[in-house]
Amino acid sequence: MGIVKGIILTVAALTSTVLIGCEAMTGKPSPQETPMSQPAGVETPQDATLSKAVKEKLLAEKAVNLSRVIVETRKGTVYLRGLVPSLDARERALKIVWQVTGVQVVENQLQIGE
Repeated sequence: MGIVKGIILTVAALTSTVLIGCEAMTGKPSPQETPMSQPAGVETPQDATLSKAVKEKLLAEKAVNLSRVIVETRKGTVYLRGLVPSLDARERALKIVWQVTGVQVVENQLQIGE
């Protein structure tokens, strides 16, 4: 299962890098920013518990500041939004989220900036 997660993380990182580059070049938002990839509805108690666990794990990270990451969960899908200081921080956040039990899918919409 670790190999599958590694492959998923690699594909997600490469895809998001390409999409961010396309947005920078065209000025048009990436497909990840369309309403289809936004959480719909209200978090259930289970979703809220998962969001809390993810946020706590992100805040416990000492190597990089992930305090500006916004976490929302719908039906096991964790949506990450907000700002991180670097591409390494963005990738680290994604790895941390996958370590939380109950996470089924991650929609990483983190932006790199100050």
